[in-house]
Amino acid sequence: MQIYWTKINKIIEETPEVKTYLLDCPEEFTWEEGSHVHFALEGFNAGDKPNKSLVRHMSIATLPRENSIGITTRIREQCSEFKTILRELEVGSEVAIFKTHSNVPLKREDKNVYLLSSGVGLATFRPLVLDYFERADNVNQIHSLNIDSSKNFLFTNIFESAPDKKFTSQFVDNRKDYYEEVKNLGFDKDGLFYVVGSDEFLVQNIEVLREQGIKPEQIMLDKHEQQRPEFLSFDLSI
Repeated sequence: MQIYWTKINKIIEETPEVKTYLLDCPEEFTWEEGSHVHFALEGFNAGDKPNKSLVRHMSIATLPRENSIGITTRIREQCSEFKTILRELEVGSEVAIFKTHSNVPLKREDKNVYLLSSGVGLATFRPLVLDYFERADNVNQIHSLNIDSSKNFLFTNIFESAPDKKFTSQFVDNRKDYYEEVKNLGFDKDGLFYVVGSDEFLVQNIEVLREQGIKPEQIMLDKHEQQRPEFLSFDLSI
């Protein structure tokens, strides 16, 4: 396994609780839209066994053409050891990245695409939207729906409705409005639905979509293929 040590070249304060860390791109490190990566802090591999508390599975919020690996994360006042250390890092600090993979690349199947996310889950979709803006081939249109109870919505300069590009974006701050809208989107029986957020969020979205007649193969999750059945085995008879 190749471990790439690289440096933070910029830290962006997106909101009071959310930061984006831009990392230098190591040579030979490549990725595609919708990718995640193992993001590790100094000392994670210092002992006989890796210290897993210093490693996190993070989405890459940038495209390769942006020449930086972007990691966007929420850091609350009360947080884990990992985020406590991360909060103290500065430009020039060294971090490690390894094992990148995309579970949610943009499917180009001449269908409508719906991006459903919670909070910083939107970071996973940022590169998909940028890729679509650059090349809209074989995608009918994209609609993004994000729920964030903090009301500090992310990436509003990108997630802004653009009718000329067949892109619409919607932000809501409460569950009732959010799931009502998911139900409405489920009227598109041929659409592709991408869902990113906590496991509980995934399960709730899948239940709503399946009740609307959306098939498991139309639902894209940022999970490995072998994990999909755990989430998609929703029994409609319940």
